[in-house]
Amino acid sequence: MQNSVAFHIMTKPTGSLCNLDCTYCFYLEKEKLYPGTKQWGMSDKILETYVRQYIKSQQVNEITFAWQGGEPTLLGVDFFRKAVQLQKDHAGGKAIHNTFQTNGILIDDEWCEFFSENSFLIGVSVDGPAELHDKYRVHKGGQPSFDKVIRGIELLKKSRVEFNTLTCVSKANEHEPLKVYDFLKDIGSGFMQFIPIVERYAQVAGEGDLRLVSPNYRKAANVTEWSVGALQYGKFLSTIFDSWVRADVGRYYVQMFDVALEAWMGQIPSLCVFSEFCGNALALEHNGDLYSCDHYVYPENRLGNIWTHSLGAMAGSDQQMKFGIDKKMSLPKYCDQCEYLFACHGECPKHRFIKTPDGEDGLNYLCAGYKYFFNHIDNAMSYMAAELKNGRPPANVMKWIGKQGR
Repeated sequence: MQNSVAFHIMTKPTGSLCNLDCTYCFYLEKEKLYPGTKQWGMSDKILETYVRQYIKSQQVNEITFAWQGGEPTLLGVDFFRKAVQLQKDHAGGKAIHNTFQTNGILIDDEWCEFFSENSFLIGVSVDGPAELHDKYRVHKGGQPSFDKVIRGIELLKKSRVEFNTLTCVSKANEHEPLKVYDFLKDIGSGFMQFIPIVERYAQVAGEGDLRLVSPNYRKAANVTEWSVGALQYGKFLSTIFDSWVRADVGRYYVQMFDVALEAWMGQIPSLCVFSEFCGNALALEHNGDLYSCDHYVYPENRLGNIWTHSLGAMAGSDQQMKFGIDKKMSLPKYCDQCEYLFACHGECPKHRFIKTPDGEDGLNYLCAGYKYFFNHIDNAMSYMAAELKNGRPPANVMKWIGKQGR
């Protein structure tokens, strides 16, 4: 549910503009929402307004700016030098942090120097070794992108810039969990995110319509051929978990496992998709338009523009409050009776488009996968949670697993 004290914004200063043409990207076609746009980069005036409002509207002492896209490096280093200076000008004693999600293609020594000097945390999108990564992550002409991504990662490591990896789990790599996991360890990723690719396209779409449909779309739509299989996603995570829990706890961090441990500890999940309510993670487009969520950038989910409305007012609006509460209120009864409701909470509403076994609408497409995964990790998570509650390191689970002969 919307929290008026603090909220998070995923900032898209280039809108949907990108130098790659990833097959599964849900954001590339958002350019249709802004017909006739010739300048996709965020203007200096919008940037200053955004930085000032975002800091002022947060009633906390630490502020994190999250820069995404599209591809934010297309704006050049100078744009982000301006952003950092504006943050300093408007900080008002608050600590400012920056995260930056990139495909890594344009990273060079200048970028690395800037990231290092300003303590940016960099997220690099990479889907595994070349044969898996290049299946969908290609340039506009279809050329592979893997080598340039790895070059960017090596430059980050050389400059000792902190980075993590975001791996999309799709039809290309869903059957290769250990190949992906071992690869990510080999390239030096200490923190990994595994994001399920689930999209639907309209069977019939008008010329100006978005082909990838909104979560609330009720007409005929098919799951895309590149989407991950529901059960296979659970098996993908479980296979990596088995490798991690035997040897890598405390050495490598996997977002999904960290969030699961929070749930087993009885804590509020730090990842929005597993929260009971949503609405605290919004998205800002290049022109100052604010939307309810990164996955809900549709006209009906536009909250307003920072030229005419304050960020705080939009984030705390009745429209956004309802958006956040609807996540819980729209859960089917099947979910309310699930033993893993505490860990899942129905996951992201974006994926709730299939029917329950008894015919009720609103079940999450990934339900079978999450049930498989949560059941698979239950014993180990219970052990780690007990260790933490008793002041002992959860990494003790590795010895426990060894004694179990698992």
